Amino acid sequence: MDDRIDDLREKKADARKGGGEDRIEAQHDKGKMTARERIDYFLDDDTFEEIDQLRRHRSTNFDLDENRPAGDGVVTGYGEVDGRTVFVFAHDFTVFGGSLGEVFAEKVCKVMDRAMEVGAPIVGLNDSAGARIQEGVVALGGYADVFHRNQQASGVIPQISAIMGPCAGGAVYSPAITDFIFMVQDTSHMFITGPDVIETVTGEEVGFDELGGAQTHTSKTGVADFAEPAEEEALDDIRHLLSYLPQNNVEDPPRVEPWDDPERDADVADIVPDQPRKPYDIVSVVDDVVDEGSFFECAGDYARNLVTGFGRLDGHSVGVVANQPRVDAGTLDIDASLKGARFVRFCDAFNIPIVTFVDVPGFMPGTDQEHNGIIKHGAKLLYAFSEATVPLMTVITRKAYGGAYDVMASKHVGADVNYAWPTAEIAVMGPRGAVNVLYRSELDEADDPEERHQELIDEYREEFANPYTAANRGYVDDVLEPTDTRRRLISDLEMLRSKRVDGPSRKHGNIPL
Repeated sequence: MDDRIDDLREKKADARKGGGEDRIEAQHDKGKMTARERIDYFLDDDTFEEIDQLRRHRSTNFDLDENRPAGDGVVTGYGEVDGRTVFVFAHDFTVFGGSLGEVFAEKVCKVMDRAMEVGAPIVGLNDSAGARIQEGVVALGGYADVFHRNQQASGVIPQISAIMGPCAGGAVYSPAITDFIFMVQDTSHMFITGPDVIETVTGEEVGFDELGGAQTHTSKTGVADFAEPAEEEALDDIRHLLSYLPQNNVEDPPRVEPWDDPERDADVADIVPDQPRKPYDIVSVVDDVVDEGSFFECAGDYARNLVTGFGRLDGHSVGVVANQPRVDAGTLDIDASLKGARFVRFCDAFNIPIVTFVDVPGFMPGTDQEHNGIIKHGAKLLYAFSEATVPLMTVITRKAYGGAYDVMASKHVGADVNYAWPTAEIAVMGPRGAVNVLYRSELDEADDPEERHQELIDEYREEFANPYTAANRGYVDDVLEPTDTRRRLISDLEMLRSKRVDGPSRKHGNIPL
């Protein structure tokens, strides 16, 4: 027995060496951790339990049978993050460049299946050269098996991807189906076809970072949500993100012990200017309303005219969606609509209440927006809010004009509680535009058109562009003093915790994709 135990220990020690010291050193020279180092850093100390450590590939193509390292290029298992179970797989670039083969895929699929069975998040640490060419169609089939499980797990358990090296070709589709993607600046890349292929086919010269680097995907394409300066920061932020999320779709999001006074005034009155066109930072408003220091912004570099992220109200996790007046006046465009719809649907899938801060002059005008489908893409955000059954709480801080008023979690699309501040203007369009349409003839005949124009604007704003008409109709539940916002939202969140909605019987709706 002792001999067999010694043999077992030797086999496991060999498996933990991955591709050997030289390849581990090469990984470190690139500024990257190994698969096991990433897992050890990410999980709570001494909680990782490995699965399939001793599996080896079974391929005989291209003399692969002479090189059969234990683990086959991926480390899989489960552990804990802040005491809660999380499943994880990490590509081992030191073994076959982290390329996916049959056994590799089977290992990943096993932990994904287990995660769904027990209802726990799955985190993938991606660092792979792609499909293992020597295994041919078997490798392609393995990727499809993983993709299928990503789809099955969607909306059931949180799925988070970290891109910590190359991710090309079919390999990008698994992360693309997951809920959040983290990238590391300078060392991670995502693209369907690499720079060499693009140059060969189209003649276009492009570098790795410009084509598919972290900054490209977090600011231009919206494929990734976070661009981190180093792997450690990425893993730290994944842990932080998980602290806001439930384990699965039948649990409520976790509540932490509150540290902020639920009765304190929100110090926001001086942040929002009275002038409707003057910009301000909506994040400052969010920071003051939610528990102090709790706001965690997501996709902050993409579609910056809309802010999304997580915060806490009296320790409870909430999602936040807010127009950003500092960027394009907070208008809704294609990118903002996509960003918001994706976030709202995630929160709804995982029982996370949504707080929406509205200061929106409308949808972005222009032929570029129209020709690229703002009608269809804007409808995605409308659809997302309309189908959501989680508690929806809305605060109109200043402007809510036109169709954008409807879209931004209005009472008409199912929001539970809607408030407006005294500075709010709710109308079909802004006073200036409305006066130009309604009083064109009068202005043409006026002795002093500019003076009369301003008088009409003031009259329109006083009579129509204020929150009281909407309050009289019940479209907003109350006009709040800004300082009361935090206290009221916390009270409403407690009231709405037992909210239940039975929708119509159907397989699923048909969101305008």
